Amino acid sequence: MDRRRFAVPAGAGDRVIAVGVAALMLGTGWSGEHTGTGPGLLGYALLALGGLALAARRRAPVVVLAVTGLCAVGHQAAGLDVLAVAYLVAVYGAVRDGHRALAATASVTLLVALQLTALVVRDGPVGEALVRARGTLEIAWLIAAFAAGEALRQAEQRAKEAERTREETARRRADEERLHIARELHDSLTHQISIIKVQSEVAVHVARRRGEKVPEALLAIQEAGREASRELRATLEALRDDDTTPPRGLADVPELVERAGRTGLEATLTIEGQRHDVPAAVGRTAYRIVQESLTNIVRHSAATTASVRIDYRPDALALRIDDDGKATPDTAPVPGVGLLGMRERVTALGGLLRAEPRGEGGFTVRAELPVEHTS
Repeated sequence: MDRRRFAVPAGAGDRVIAVGVAALMLGTGWSGEHTGTGPGLLGYALLALGGLALAARRRAPVVVLAVTGLCAVGHQAAGLDVLAVAYLVAVYGAVRDGHRALAATASVTLLVALQLTALVVRDGPVGEALVRARGTLEIAWLIAAFAAGEALRQAEQRAKEAERTREETARRRADEERLHIARELHDSLTHQISIIKVQSEVAVHVARRRGEKVPEALLAIQEAGREASRELRATLEALRDDDTTPPRGLADVPELVERAGRTGLEATLTIEGQRHDVPAAVGRTAYRIVQESLTNIVRHSAATTASVRIDYRPDALALRIDDDGKATPDTAPVPGVGLLGMRERVTALGGLLRAEPRGEGGFTVRAELPVEHTS
């Protein structure tokens, strides 16, 4: 059973509390003791306003604190002898949100204002005794609300700290495991792949010096050895990447294009649309797509030009990398590890990737990465 289905949104819960407090205060004011000339419509309106203002206590706790405090003074001045429940809830919310000093100052000010208002409204020694008793009760309730808000604030802070500690521990363990895997790969595979690569290249070289025809299988072994060596080196670099190094993203794409241009390739970068912030995962994936595409163009395509196009759309980031290389629909290359890795990254983000030769020649990589905007 998914418990999230039964979770009540915070906003809905605040509205229910606001209506409940307003109803409680109106009911208490209607049936309670009235002082002075008796309450009018304004007094009951202030009771309702103080309670309903609690609907915004999470979004604007300081404003709600001020509104409920003024309502408390107002409905007492209007002759309604009602405990300011709305203000107590507002104190709890403000302290929970971290406004302890402000809540304490506002509460002291309100107590003084309520005492002065009560002394003006009531007459005689009995009235003064009631004012003192009520002031003691209000202080006790305010201390209770303050303590409840502070206790919950500290509990939430401890929970956040525990979560952060768990994340750091998990990240550290992942880093240790990654480095362990890198060492294992280096110790177990690098030497063997280097031997295969060197031996195959020597065999091809010797055969050519003797004027013999080099077998296709031997050439395939030579190429596979070179590719395996490159892929293993790239994998080890990725595994050993230090988390203290800022992750690569869209801001680093111009450097990729410039680097490709230094190899003799005529590479261009075009950026379209209104630039906006994208999630870090989208930026990293875009960088890796451009990096892998340009690497493949330089190594395998025999292209003279390449173009990188980045299109900022309201709900997505679109990439397109074109080259004028030798690829044609009839000679479509077999997807390698790099292309499969790109596809996995894009799929993990819920995006789309197309990599295929064009009819007029050359190769195109298209990717569309969804961008979720959070408020």
